[in-house]
Amino acid sequence: MLILLQGCATPVGTNPVDIQTGYHLNSISALSAGEASEPTKMVLRRNGLLDRFDTEAEAVLAELHASLKSNGDEDKLFALAELSMLHAQQSDDHAYYLAASVYAWSLLFPGDVAGIQLKASDPRYRLAYDFYNQGIAQGLANPEDDDKGEIEVLLKPGEYQLPFGKLTVSVDARGLVWGGYRLEHFISTAAMEVRGLRNRYRIPGLGASLAAGIAAQQAGDKVVGSDRIGPRIKVPVTAVMQLGDARRRLASGRLEANIQVYAADQTKEIIINDQLQPIEYDPTAALAHQLQNNPLYELEIANFFSGGLFGSIIPKDRAQDGLFTLRPYFPGKIPIILVHGTASSPARWAELVNELEGDPLIREKFQIWAFIYDSANPIAYSAGQLVAALQKATREFDPEGKDEAIQKTVVIGHSQGGLLAKMTAIDSGTRFWDLISDKPFEQINVTPEIRQLLQKSLFFKPLPFVKRVVFIATPQHGAMAAAYEWVTGLVFRLVKLPSTVLNGIAQAAASSGDEKLNRLLRRPPTAADNMNPNNPGLKALASIPVSPTVRAHSIIAVEGDGPVEERDDGVVAYRSAHIDEAVSEKIIRWGHSCQDQPETIEEIRRILLEHLIASNLVSG
Repeated sequence: MLILLQGCATPVGTNPVDIQTGYHLNSISALSAGEASEPTKMVLRRNGLLDRFDTEAEAVLAELHASLKSNGDEDKLFALAELSMLHAQQSDDHAYYLAASVYAWSLLFPGDVAGIQLKASDPRYRLAYDFYNQGIAQGLANPEDDDKGEIEVLLKPGEYQLPFGKLTVSVDARGLVWGGYRLEHFISTAAMEVRGLRNRYRIPGLGASLAAGIAAQQAGDKVVGSDRIGPRIKVPVTAVMQLGDARRRLASGRLEANIQVYAADQTKEIIINDQLQPIEYDPTAALAHQLQNNPLYELEIANFFSGGLFGSIIPKDRAQDGLFTLRPYFPGKIPIILVHGTASSPARWAELVNELEGDPLIREKFQIWAFIYDSANPIAYSAGQLVAALQKATREFDPEGKDEAIQKTVVIGHSQGGLLAKMTAIDSGTRFWDLISDKPFEQINVTPEIRQLLQKSLFFKPLPFVKRVVFIATPQHGAMAAAYEWVTGLVFRLVKLPSTVLNGIAQAAASSGDEKLNRLLRRPPTAADNMNPNNPGLKALASIPVSPTVRAHSIIAVEGDGPVEERDDGVVAYRSAHIDEAVSEKIIRWGHSCQDQPETIEEIRRILLEHLIASNLVSG
């Protein structure tokens, strides 16, 4: 008997567990495990309510609410917030979701009611924010949404039921307009899993983080740059439900709230009870939602051969020159222009955009624009479109030339896009024209429209506001596949060149009788021809250095090991991508589509920080 007694466990003791189990036991909550946290269970045990909650949740919540003291009582307030969230999850009763927000707000912002607020080191402190944020999103969710689908949050004024009373809600309309468009279709990002992007940048804080769409038409008076907001944009916004002195009003059951909506690019913090409160945002989720089922991916190859398909998805009230902004133009932020490559689209910059916008310093100092174009067109023609679009946008955004940031623009191009980027920073003189005609350009008798087209496509000067260019896997001296005549011939037979290009060549040839122009008319060049290493136009471009007023950087991809001089990325050889005037050259051991690789992105980040230092916008 003595031996048996020694082997029995004592009534009180401990059991050893591993560190993960120990942490899990101490971090269980209604949000992480669908179970009340230990501090909430303690409140239930103290009041003899733990077992009853499983069968009489609403009665237990009513008893706890009725027993609340007029001030303090933080333990019970937290328990009410968590148990309301837990019961709402089990019953799908939106009133309890809203109650969780009300209790959490009362705990975090008790106003002038005497009491001890939770300390920042208390795990319940962050959980209270999460109960408040989730309570808004779920409590205002469209009741018609399927449980497994997206959660649309309805930001509407009105009277909402609470388990212990009524909540009268108003909505501040000022936050519902962004970039000249009314925001609509607010989707909760808390109920989203992001795929396809390495990192999810989520800024923790107060409020329900949402991805908002924009209305098809502008809200009212035209806003500068509104027509350059990209199509299908999703705006990272946050809804904050200001509940004022809710703590004092809990006993009466009559509460008032005002919903305010903040966009991530406009507001970072708000003041509540004389204290700055960061706002919660989830920009990565909004970006991923924007690219979900985006037609750009499907149109990339088809647009290369047919041309004009990208234009079919651009609303008629938007700019038709191919230059779009991800956010409304913001004075004081340096533009970064992203130019995609052949048979590609701006969607391929998603990883880079996510990383740059996830960097607080870059997000504060830069703004991202994207250029979209038909990549089968002659490179000089596409470059002329890019230059014209940049000139027009700069005049629109800064007509008086007061914004110093726009005068420090950075252009980043991948593959063919790098050739377009280079042409924003060179002085070509008459070299391109001389390749296609023996007659001086001034003597060509064409319509003003054709003369303007030829002028912008064949004569380039460095754009004074472009101060830095970055070339990624750029065929400065030609692409390998384009060296084969059967490839360029096949592309010529399959692609459809724009009528403006063909009409321009025809009119110039007819008016001049120039044999060079006539040969060009019989076999107009495509972008594939222009990337042939033996193409005279490409050779001319390669011989023109980047302007000394512009800093050039090269990011060159090569596959495999060994000396880089002997390697290539599957499309472009190192010897083709290398240029002597680059102030830096980064080798990436990857294939041609390296623009989304971590090493490429980190090099771009380094270049942008260097640009800030050179621009005296940050210290070295």
